[in-house]
Amino acid sequence: MNENEKDILEEGAEIEAETGETAGETEDESPAKWYVVHTYSGYENKVKANIEKTIENRSLQEQIREVRIPVIDTYELKNGVRKNVQRKLFPGYVLVHMIMNDDTWYVVRNTRGVTGFVGPGSKPVPLSDAEVKPLGIKSGKINVDFGEGDLISVVAGVWKDTQGVVQKLDFSKQTATINVELFGRDTPVEISFAEVRKAN
Repeated sequence: MNENEKDILEEGAEIEAETGETAGETEDESPAKWYVVHTYSGYENKVKANIEKTIENRSLQEQIREVRIPVIDTYELKNGVRKNVQRKLFPGYVLVHMIMNDDTWYVVRNTRGVTGFVGPGSKPVPLSDAEVKPLGIKSGKINVDFGEGDLISVVAGVWKDTQGVVQKLDFSKQTATINVELFGRDTPVEISFAEVRKAN
């Protein structure tokens, strides 16, 4: 099991199935569990569509309840313009809410683009309730088009119309540190990503 697979099993997703059953059901309440399926890179949407088509064709709705690609709502900042985007939380992985048996295993495992279930060896391991709950947490993180060493312009706030070279990026705080001249010497100043853009 690689590090990405461990992360998925550790982080899990708050998922409520459209069938009305929640991911927090215990094994006694529902035999359906959430399983993580590994796919070829970029095949997540195709795999989801293919599994859903097979479910419909074979009337497997009671056994394969839902297929989901966990996404996170975020936004990018390019040239001072914000753009809302959805990013896959776990690229290369799809979650399937299903009752595991020979038939459902065969359907999912033999879907084009699927490389296997996440679990030791070839044995699929369902996500526990604790692993499922944290998945799908939404955050408003910004992806920026500049990095350390780039010249940026401050477009808002106290330091508006100032330019500086990025010394440090802090993605947890969503800030960039630049040096500005203060009292005749360079002083590091932390500025929000939302207030800066890459200089032309």
